[in-house]
Amino acid sequence: MIELGRVFADTEVAALYRYRAPYPREVFEMLEQLVVEPRSVLDAGAGTGALARELAPLVARVDALDPSAAMIAAGRALPGGDDPRIIWIQGRAEDAPLSPPYGLIMAGASLHWMDPTVVLPRFRDALAPDARLVIVHSDFVAPNAVATGAALDVIRRYSPLKEDPPEYPDRVRALVDRGLFVLEGEQRTTPVPFEQSIDDVLNSLHSTSTLSRVTLGNRLASFDNDMRAALAPFGKGPLRSDIVAYIAWGRPS
Repeated sequence: MIELGRVFADTEVAALYRYRAPYPREVFEMLEQLVVEPRSVLDAGAGTGALARELAPLVARVDALDPSAAMIAAGRALPGGDDPRIIWIQGRAEDAPLSPPYGLIMAGASLHWMDPTVVLPRFRDALAPDARLVIVHSDFVAPNAVATGAALDVIRRYSPLKEDPPEYPDRVRALVDRGLFVLEGEQRTTPVPFEQSIDDVLNSLHSTSTLSRVTLGNRLASFDNDMRAALAPFGKGPLRSDIVAYIAWGRPS
């Protein structure tokens, strides 16, 4: 995982993040409800700020922390990235200087890149009284299950991972089972329609650690051709799917 994580330092990967599906609006409504005083937020593993840039207008401050200079540069250039309430910080969640107390700490599809035995105690100590850690992950629910299966078959053939990664609820329960996290609640958002061209689907996939262009190397053209062939039977126009986010909140222990 550490080797794959280094992909996020690549400027092209950071630039392609804009092709990823946005978080549903319901995510930010829930985050706003969960934040407490002093209404300062730590976005751990912020990437290009998909959470930070949308939440910033609703809170006092967001410390957007990420180890990749490329991600931070891309995030600054995206809409909302220049909001003065966002403090961009390059560093690892394990050891970067923090500015607590935080009325909310959020991790959007990032916690699995961190050492939970290090970061969760740090988060616990950095939280204000009654504040929570919120874990967020977003995924596609395709109306056509056959299309999803066809794409997954291609992804599995090219991914360097030997097994499918655990679902995010299972990751959260593993933290609970290890005594690292006290789960207070979890919820899935209402499905939100989303459309994307095949070209943009490929760009989105190339923003991931396992399917970036640098990871695929000389298999890039073959992957793109196989993915186009897998998705072509499902329409010449935009591919339609739904986005559903999973949100879990509680206290690190």
